[in-house]
Amino acid sequence: MMRRIIGLGLLAGLAWPAAAQEARCPQPACAAVAGGRTEGWAAQSRAEVIARNGMVTSSQPLATQAGLAILRRGGNAVDAAVATAAVLGVVEPFSTGIASDLFMIVWDAKSKKLNALAAAGPAPTGATPQRFAELGYGKDPKNWTLGSGMPTGGILTVTVPGAVWGWDAALKRFGSMGFAEVLADAETYARDGFPVSPRIADEWATLPRALPIKACCTDHDPDTLAVWTPGGKGPAVGEIFRNPGLARAFALLRSQGPDGFYKGDIARAILAKSQALGGTMIAADLAGYKGEWVDLVHTRYRGHDVYELPPPAQSWGALEMLNILEACVPVWSPGQTLASLGPRSPRFWHYLVEAKKLAYADLAAWNGDPKFVTVPVERLTSKAYAASLCSRVDPARAAITRPGPADRTGDTVALATADAAGNVVAMINSISSPWGSGLTVKDFGLILHNRGVQFSLDPASPNIIAPGKRPYHTLAAGFVLKDGAPLLSLLLMGGDMQAQGHGQVLVNMLDLGANVQMATDMARFRHGQVSDRLTLEPALDALVGADLKAMGHRVGPPGSGPMGGYQAIRIETDKDGKPVYRAGSDHRKDGQAAGW
Repeated sequence: MMRRIIGLGLLAGLAWPAAAQEARCPQPACAAVAGGRTEGWAAQSRAEVIARNGMVTSSQPLATQAGLAILRRGGNAVDAAVATAAVLGVVEPFSTGIASDLFMIVWDAKSKKLNALAAAGPAPTGATPQRFAELGYGKDPKNWTLGSGMPTGGILTVTVPGAVWGWDAALKRFGSMGFAEVLADAETYARDGFPVSPRIADEWATLPRALPIKACCTDHDPDTLAVWTPGGKGPAVGEIFRNPGLARAFALLRSQGPDGFYKGDIARAILAKSQALGGTMIAADLAGYKGEWVDLVHTRYRGHDVYELPPPAQSWGALEMLNILEACVPVWSPGQTLASLGPRSPRFWHYLVEAKKLAYADLAAWNGDPKFVTVPVERLTSKAYAASLCSRVDPARAAITRPGPADRTGDTVALATADAAGNVVAMINSISSPWGSGLTVKDFGLILHNRGVQFSLDPASPNIIAPGKRPYHTLAAGFVLKDGAPLLSLLLMGGDMQAQGHGQVLVNMLDLGANVQMATDMARFRHGQVSDRLTLEPALDALVGADLKAMGHRVGPPGSGPMGGYQAIRIETDKDGKPVYRAGSDHRKDGQAAGW
């Protein structure tokens, strides 16, 4: 089994054709071949980080270090998670910010229980299908399956932001610090600036493509251009970027708490922006917002208890995917397992993709806000239901997918934290699309998210928009227990990559034996349910792409960009019963795992 994993990694040097590689990296050094590790899997990008007093892993080193600093000052895993998320909103403004949504899973070492927080905001007052129809949206049913008739940006996609409420709720229930302490580094980076890294500079360049803004006063929001592209362009690599308005926002949060956002000056600025552009949000939408603590969805897989977020998050689709694989691989290939097939086998990948298609078909058909629609999640994540789906897969031929919510790329941050007492957090925080709605509240340097793009204008959809209703959420966070003890805090961001990504990396670890860093360094796929397009990473495409095409898969150009970003912490114990943490961070990002 390990030879198969190593063999796949040795294809890393084949990842990009010469011309494509030269375009991506023109320096002479980029013609070199990659070195390898001297132990373990040669293609592993970095070692697992192992520590016992605390751990933080995120997509940006400055954010990771902010969380680690909180731990070293005596804060706990929840304190560190909020500090990390806040700094990520400064250094990755295209992915997250204070006007975003979040979901969080907390393992509380004292009670030895998992707790889940859903801080997802609803549609504002006045956001009705009738209003969208009056504005010309959703009239053509042919468009409902490709975007569901909703605009992709602008004020009509802005829902109530839940993140600040979520940060505060988590700190009050499980934290040991308040906003004054945990938001200090975020305020400092916003005020004094931070040097922009290469990947962030590259992502910043997506801003012009995020415009023009539909349903807005002009083709481009002048406040967005003024805040994020001063001088007419985004920051270059190594340039110091400052956001004094965002620093003011953090200062208000540190002194006033969440009321500064939902009832104070920030709320008034958000409402003024919305009203100027024809939005329907009112003061009561912000002032009355509350998220909720929810029950996780659970299944058993390979002797492990796997937990994912409930609706309206798509996260539970990973459980259905795993159940299908467990029930059906022995049916599709008698006498075989995923481990015996191995990641060099086209059948291995065919089965993963087909299981994903079935799970996402159910997500499209059922997932929505359980306060408004019935989502039979217990049935859909049951072993019996998974077994009933085996006959729907041809072991030698790809199925054509049913339409669902539009393929969503999305931009999000994922992070995991752990402390010396054994508390562990998985948090996902997002403004939805890259640069969210494309609208900026200038005085406070914040992007408004566009989570409402996940609503539908199809009257038959469980996600038809309504005031006070939360949309289908692509956000996912997972957790694994073994014999009742915490084993893994797991996240993989990236729009509709998230649930299918969770399924893949869990197979890597629980079926193939990969360590927590190998699990993300291994090549993965992304399948679009609406487009029915299968994207493989370049080395994987070179290995099995032709075989999968021959089986009927619609294999598109290879690429690593759509594969999202993974962060995870594995929890072990020493001989004295104290926690020891192993962490991995996605090499596709600027990620860093750090402990002490």
